[in-house]
Amino acid sequence: MFRNLIDINLTGSFLVSQACARHMISQKTGGSIVFLASIAGSRVLHPQQQCAYNASKAAVTHLAKSLAAEWAQHSIRVNTIAPGYMDTALNREALLEGQKKHWAAMTPMGRLGRPDELNGLAVFLASDASRFVTGAHILADGGYAVY
Repeated sequence: MFRNLIDINLTGSFLVSQACARHMISQKTGGSIVFLASIAGSRVLHPQQQCAYNASKAAVTHLAKSLAAEWAQHSIRVNTIAPGYMDTALNREALLEGQKKHWAAMTPMGRLGRPDELNGLAVFLASDASRFVTGAHILADGGYAVY
């Protein structure tokens, strides 16, 4: 299970970004790559036990920073978005209702995020509006990380 999660979150991110960068470099266009990381990549979330997920997202964050440094010479920007607890289909199980209340209570905004609330940030990072932003790890967590 650990290796599978690493393969999906880390190896998959690397292989897709490598393919994109090859194209950007060959076309001499530069560009932007945006990884989806997680607040779990920079802090241990509780009460769930998810060391594999946490490790994979920490690795994605560091991968992005490394690629930002390596590919800057090709005008390729690499950044990450780190969502907090989100109200997704994966979390819509009756067994998780107690945890969701806990997560919301630990978030200063008092609620889980909605996936569509990441759209503006993704557009910003993908667009020329962020042409001097690379290696950034931007939290979109409703203030969870302030504690």
